[in-house]
Amino acid sequence: MAEAYKFVCGNCSYSIEAWSDGNPYYIDRNGKKKYLYHPQSLDRCIGNDFPHICLSCGFEFNVDSLSPITECPECKGADRVPITSLDEVRCPYCKEGIFAMDPDFYAIS
Repeated sequence: MAEAYKFVCGNCSYSIEAWSDGNPYYIDRNGKKKYLYHPQSLDRCIGNDFPHICLSCGFEFNVDSLSPITECPECKGADRVPITSLDEVRCPYCKEGIFAMDPDFYAIS
């Protein structure tokens, strides 16, 4: 079972969502990533793209489990975090607020 998380900045109200199981994928016959999500059959998946956010510039990007990166593809900064771990993290957009999990948001798959 996968859970969706929503985090909201206490200052600028920017919100961001992510699923706990990331974005599992397989490679099709043409060499392209194809994403599968719960409850689809995940047994053919070979990797996972996990949503991250750069805390320096606010760029949102995926980190591939088969080819992980250590820096933001936009600003080359190393201060990044998985989106599912944003609770109590400073907002990279307004630089003043702190993200908190939205207690009224709930979704499962």
